[in-house]
Amino acid sequence: MDAVRLIQATRHALEQAWQVQDLIAEAWQAQALAEAMGGHLAVHGPPELRVVGFSAGEAGGRVCGPVGLSALAGARSEPIRAAILTGVREPARALAEIRDLLSELGAVLAGVACSAEEEAVYWQCIDALDAAEESKDLVCSLLGALGP
Repeated sequence: MDAVRLIQATRHALEQAWQVQDLIAEAWQAQALAEAMGGHLAVHGPPELRVVGFSAGEAGGRVCGPVGLSALAGARSEPIRAAILTGVREPARALAEIRDLLSELGAVLAGVACSAEEEAVYWQCIDALDAAEESKDLVCSLLGALGP
């Protein structure tokens, strides 16, 4: 499935996430998608994106880690959407959309963390927020590599 369609599916799922665990799972879904897009662009993208895309995919693997994977597996029985990424037809549009989605997620996660009554929920939000911010930085690097 094309990256833009997967981003739209993630955005829709985020809109439906009313439980904190669902929100955290969607944050990891978005982060995994950003990582997959970086990896895809490293292999199949234009030459100017290959080096940055490779480092984005490599750094994203460090970000997701076991905490993110357990959040994805625990909240829903859905597969990781990034696994069905088949292409990035419009790199500039897809990168801008995932950047915006990660920004929105960051704001929501910060709000949930600030209002969390349980310490475990607070730290889950902070971990997901850190991952989303790192992924957003990498996506911005990819956008910068595309040029104006």
